[in-house]
Amino acid sequence: MKTLPFLALLGLLLSTPGVASSPLDGDPRLRLHDDHDQVLELERPARRIVSLAPHITEILFAAGAGEYVVGAVSYSDYPEAARALPRVGAFNNVDLEAVAALRPDLVIAWSSGNRSVHLDRFEALGIPVYMNDARRLEDVARSIVQFGRLAGTEAVARQAAEDYLARRDTLARTYADRPPVRMFYQIWDNPLMTINGEHLISDVIRLCGGENVFADLPQLAPRIGAEAVLIAAPEAIVASGMGEARPEWLDRWREWSQLPAARHDNLYFVPPDIIQRHTPRILDGAAQLCAFLEEARAKRKLHSPHE
Repeated sequence: MKTLPFLALLGLLLSTPGVASSPLDGDPRLRLHDDHDQVLELERPARRIVSLAPHITEILFAAGAGEYVVGAVSYSDYPEAARALPRVGAFNNVDLEAVAALRPDLVIAWSSGNRSVHLDRFEALGIPVYMNDARRLEDVARSIVQFGRLAGTEAVARQAAEDYLARRDTLARTYADRPPVRMFYQIWDNPLMTINGEHLISDVIRLCGGENVFADLPQLAPRIGAEAVLIAAPEAIVASGMGEARPEWLDRWREWSQLPAARHDNLYFVPPDIIQRHTPRILDGAAQLCAFLEEARAKRKLHSPHE
């Protein structure tokens, strides 16, 4: 996988107009392009921020803006300080009155998860809304930099983004030339769900030298049938689930002896908090996934190619 060196990429993130634009000469206002390429204008750095997704809350803290977050949705539980924030509903069911009561000068929303009807209401109330989304690993660094700009904590944000990109590049160098492993990433069991090639987790898979067997599906997180998995015949299955414990449904694939992943015992679990959140911790999940795919490669020596 080819990646820009982290210092070069960080410079690109900081200088690209789509990331941030400098104030006009003599104009103190802050203007930034969000992930929908809409221009957000603030009179000054935000001091009362409401986060509408757990990953947004986490990135705000990573960017040094935690003290300016006054509200967050449920499951905003990292870092520890985020647990004490007032709750404003869930990412897919935002409590509009609770948000308004906090008198925010900025709402940061998740374009792939929040409902547009809620976001339209905020704009109607005159509350600035910044749309965030990440589809590639470098987008996480970009989000850190952007949030630092929004909150006036650029120095902390830039260092956090630099550290993140350096670690990403280390993983890329380690696994760039490894033989590919065809794999199926399972979000959930009932309904059976996966991710396509545009999803951020697919970028993690590519980082590790994996191939997402459902990359060509049109939906970002499509529902599929067990038959599709059997036809795809992945060499490895990686699942997340809902918590820190390995979901029992992952091992049900052992019932299908014709499935290479089951036959070779390549059924792996990565906790969802470190791979399904668009935060710096996704590299913790990436390190685990890369190690699992390396284990699957090592097992090839134990099995006949004609078995």
